[in-house]
Amino acid sequence: MAGISFFSDMMQSITDRGRRLLAAGTRSAPVAAETTIETLCNMLLSSRGEASGMALAAEILQRWTELDAAGQKDFMRMLHEQFGPDIAKLDKAIERYRNDKGADAVIALHQAAEPRRQELIRRLNLAPKGTSRLVEMRERLLAMKDGTDQFRAVDADFSHLFGSWFNRGFLTLRPIDWSTPADILEKIIKYEAVHEIAGWEELRRRLVPPDRRCFAFFHPRLADEPLIFVEVALTTAIPSAITDVLDESRSPIAAKDATTAVFYSISNCQEGLRGISFGNFLIKQVVEDLRRDQPGLKSFVTLSPVPGFAAWLSKLRKADAGLSEETRQTLALLDEPDWADDPERSQAVKAVLLPLAARYFVREQGDGKRPIDPVARFHLGNGARLEQLNFLADRSRKAMRQSHGLMVNYLYKLDDIEKNHEALAQHGEVAASPEVRKLAEIGTVDTGAAPAVRRRQAEMQKS
Repeated sequence: MAGISFFSDMMQSITDRGRRLLAAGTRSAPVAAETTIETLCNMLLSSRGEASGMALAAEILQRWTELDAAGQKDFMRMLHEQFGPDIAKLDKAIERYRNDKGADAVIALHQAAEPRRQELIRRLNLAPKGTSRLVEMRERLLAMKDGTDQFRAVDADFSHLFGSWFNRGFLTLRPIDWSTPADILEKIIKYEAVHEIAGWEELRRRLVPPDRRCFAFFHPRLADEPLIFVEVALTTAIPSAITDVLDESRSPIAAKDATTAVFYSISNCQEGLRGISFGNFLIKQVVEDLRRDQPGLKSFVTLSPVPGFAAWLSKLRKADAGLSEETRQTLALLDEPDWADDPERSQAVKAVLLPLAARYFVREQGDGKRPIDPVARFHLGNGARLEQLNFLADRSRKAMRQSHGLMVNYLYKLDDIEKNHEALAQHGEVAASPEVRKLAEIGTVDTGAAPAVRRRQAEMQKS
């Protein structure tokens, strides 16, 4: 931390010196209050002095933070319209490449095709706290994109640059425990996106016991801002419900007695870095660290939400085909209040819900033959195996709304990760346990028609 603080102080000193140079009216024009932000951006691109460039970058970012929502949208529109590639230069480079496929022509085409705003963003990053301001800037841009597609090219430039700036080589994995600075712990509470942390006492229960771990990725330019973090429970079995992990009255075990590491919550912290992948590196690094520190661990699994299941099931129920009338009547119980508290109704729902859930994971695919559930895409894409479906595993209001309480376990078996990943990437094949595959076969047929299916449902109701 001391090294980062020294670097920040040095950057701030250079910026202050640049501001004095600009104010004194050196070769660069002084920055007057009436100077437009577009003019400042052009000045920054033409600046050759390090100190004056950093001062201009700081001035632009400060002006940006003072803009209202409409002003920030105008700024993004300006980046799109005024700071794209030089069209005349690009046309010339294209014509040259058509006549000459040599390395020089390729390099010239690449340079001509790069929008000017990419270099502008690079120079803005030189300002003190420039990286955090740019992450915030993209967060606002993503919010704008929700209503219009006109800024797609600008966002592509941010994504391209962030993909380089935040690659794994620059990230540091740090354990989060009760001795972590309070400002970072406050952010863990704030950013928890899967299982809400109600306050400091609950956070303590997730960090202090000997069978609990938490790890986060940090970037040197965002020293006190976690990018993503994972919460881990050390157990003696694969949990089938979130209460197995978060029950306040549970008795902790000694870490040396644990055989299973359970990743029960993974939260991205920076909305401005959406689409920049950290999670796959995080899990693999944490697995390696846990294996080194706890050699008794044999299994690495998740206890994961299924955020897209209820919406998919709702569409299936509204469709004209695909479900028998008997199944539709059973699923109609989901619309009744407190159905989950009634053993008879919940067992009836379980008999049809789990096969359809298995179908949802194993058979249903979106673009590129990938699973349609976002969490499934992440873990299965990382090479995990869909191990177990857990009925009513999370009774929270959010989980009941998103998945009717369903949670699943993904198993990270290190010897199979690469094979599973390739099977999904190349052939769209989902790695799943035999039990899940059997359920998927039931869920793929008309679940009220075949006698064999009815026998299977009866067996599930008894279990």
